[in-house]
Amino acid sequence: MQTPAQFQFADTAIEGVKLITLAPLRDDRGWFLKTFHAPTFRASGLESEFPESFVSLSKRNVIRGMHFQRPPHDHAKIVRCLSGRVLDVALDIRSGSRTCLQHVTFTLDAGTPQAVYMPRGIAHGFLTLSEEAVLEYHTSTVHHPASDCGIRWDSFGFDWPLENEPILSLRDRGFAGVADVAQSFGIATK
Repeated sequence: MQTPAQFQFADTAIEGVKLITLAPLRDDRGWFLKTFHAPTFRASGLESEFPESFVSLSKRNVIRGMHFQRPPHDHAKIVRCLSGRVLDVALDIRSGSRTCLQHVTFTLDAGTPQAVYMPRGIAHGFLTLSEEAVLEYHTSTVHHPASDCGIRWDSFGFDWPLENEPILSLRDRGFAGVADVAQSFGIATK
């Protein structure tokens, strides 16, 4: 059985956002992978209760994001790519954070056993790079529709590596820009 020590948590440019490298146990049958271990997360200072999970399938050039929930229903999130490949983006919207309004990106693919942990106060989105991609999300609070929110994908200074116009939901197209959302949180923008 895999030991909790086989979880590697790497700091990123955004305080509290962690790249998690997982270590599959391989043998002649294939592999076995532990994707979560609450005591290890707690011991690392991360949230360890994730009462809700989601899976999404997205086609090439789909952008989903930038999603978050407003307090008190805000949540930490763990994201992992189950098939395909995505460019994952985390945007810090915490007013007291030294990395407020900065973003960090990760390429997640099913062939690499990694996940991203995002604390509360991070807006999340991704671009599908493969023909299709399946993402799994675990959240530390249950979805609360009245608190569900987002930031327009093209408003925070990130140059998405798009081949064509992105495929977006009507909901994602209608989000306010980062300056409006920041103002609602009392964050000064430049």
